[in-house]
Amino acid sequence: MKKIVYLLAIIGASVLTGCNPLEDINNDIDSIERPIVGDDVITLTTDDYAAIVEQGEDDEPDYYETFEAFSSVDDAKNMLPPFLSSKYPLWGQGSSVLVNYNLYDGNPSDVSSFVNADSYTLVSEDYPIEGANAFYQNEDSQATISNLLLNEIATPEIGDVVRAQYRQFTEEPVVGFAALEEYVFEDNLAGWSTEEVSGNDSVWLTNSSYIQGNGFINGAASANEEWLVSPAIDLAGETNVKFQIAHAIKYANDPSVLKILVSTDYANDIATATWDEITLATPASEDDLDPSEDYDFSAYDGQTVNIALKYVSTLTNAGRWRVASVTLKTVGIEGDTLTKSDYYQFSEAGTWELVNDVRYLTSDDYDFMGESQGQPGQFNNFSGSLLASDYLPAFLSLKYPFAQEEDSMYIMYRYYAGSTIQTITKGNLYTVINGVWTPSIASLQFGFDNGIWVPDNTIKYTLVSADYSYAASQLLTTEGFEAAAANLNQYGNFNTATGTSGWSTEMVATAMAILLDNLYPNAEEAQKYLLTFDIFNAGPGVQDMHLIKTNGEWVLFN
Repeated sequence: MKKIVYLLAIIGASVLTGCNPLEDINNDIDSIERPIVGDDVITLTTDDYAAIVEQGEDDEPDYYETFEAFSSVDDAKNMLPPFLSSKYPLWGQGSSVLVNYNLYDGNPSDVSSFVNADSYTLVSEDYPIEGANAFYQNEDSQATISNLLLNEIATPEIGDVVRAQYRQFTEEPVVGFAALEEYVFEDNLAGWSTEEVSGNDSVWLTNSSYIQGNGFINGAASANEEWLVSPAIDLAGETNVKFQIAHAIKYANDPSVLKILVSTDYANDIATATWDEITLATPASEDDLDPSEDYDFSAYDGQTVNIALKYVSTLTNAGRWRVASVTLKTVGIEGDTLTKSDYYQFSEAGTWELVNDVRYLTSDDYDFMGESQGQPGQFNNFSGSLLASDYLPAFLSLKYPFAQEEDSMYIMYRYYAGSTIQTITKGNLYTVINGVWTPSIASLQFGFDNGIWVPDNTIKYTLVSADYSYAASQLLTTEGFEAAAANLNQYGNFNTATGTSGWSTEMVATAMAILLDNLYPNAEEAQKYLLTFDIFNAGPGVQDMHLIKTNGEWVLFN
């Protein structure tokens, strides 16, 4: 209030004297000592992340606005002090703020090993039963995948993590058409390569559940031609092969320029190869990645082929072509399957071990949370306007109805970070707290010291009645503390007056150390506490004491 009174006085003086009021006000405010000692706890919002770095209206969103997170704890320590100065312009010496914020890789930090894990997708020959392309319900997928990773990953290091993606039958399969060669475009191009013919833009980009060809760049249609070509596919010994594609085409004035092509003589040059076009009877939908009919591919039985997706756009025709998968089928075992992802970590024993309590969200998981517009299943990801924390607590409670208090699980998910960055993997630790699956969030304490906000891990604690009783009980028979502890036990405050029952500063510090060891036995080295407690010295009062854990002991500090 003192600062506000000063401010009103300054404004009044400016009006009376007729000088430049804004300049004088700013100068006078800067000269006033900050009078407010504040204490707050905040959780950064979308607007807060946007305010971390001051930008013009036409500037591209910066890192913090895009990801609504900091890249590291050190990044948060560097960027938050100016933000706090702006948010609390009148707060002064002794003020503190506990800031809850997001880390790019989530929290705690070891989630990054899952976020950044390499992936391995099982192919047809990896499954135990030939032609199945999935695990039967009673098959041991864990043993199979552990052995596969030993053979497929050269020179792993202890602690390395790999995400294995596979399919499992949800019911007893039957003889029918099964995948001979399947390319599932989740997070990558599945081994396909791009060949630029014309235009300056990269047309084919990856997403969490599809690849996308798009010539609508920076808000306008552009002229481009870019092919996406498969690896060589050996169909030796195969008969009656079928082709199927799951895709969607939208915004194309002339979709016929988007072509599916096949060549038997491709040799790393699309211009010198002969290409046949596949014309499907079933047109692609606009948004749903529905599979096409089984196209007769038998003309290529026994041959080695390459399949190409040819994308062409012009200044007046720039369609969006999304492709989820391309599959070649033959007679085999088929049935409904579920796509799964499990994490494996390389152990000291030299084996790949399944990591429990980690879940990578699949397409079915996103669909479970809703497939309509504005729901996770629409594009199989979260985003800045579709927050994981708004959906995952309910999702986890339904998937794990018998979870107990303090049960926890790492959840890895796809996050759309805008048209420039596209989709990335993020993750967090969710823990059952008071019956609710709750995401972890990083936090930093800041204190205002000598004119600036500085990181400060001080935890503020005010003693309650039971604390005085506990401290007294531990010192009643300790030499030199008998009378003081008896007085504390009787009155519930520290008598700081001189006398046989009085508490010196050093004696109070001893009692506080005993109390902290009881309250926080696992406190880390260099942890600070500001303890507020009741005293009596010619009358009741309140006093503060700072302690820090140094070499395992609680010591006083200023």
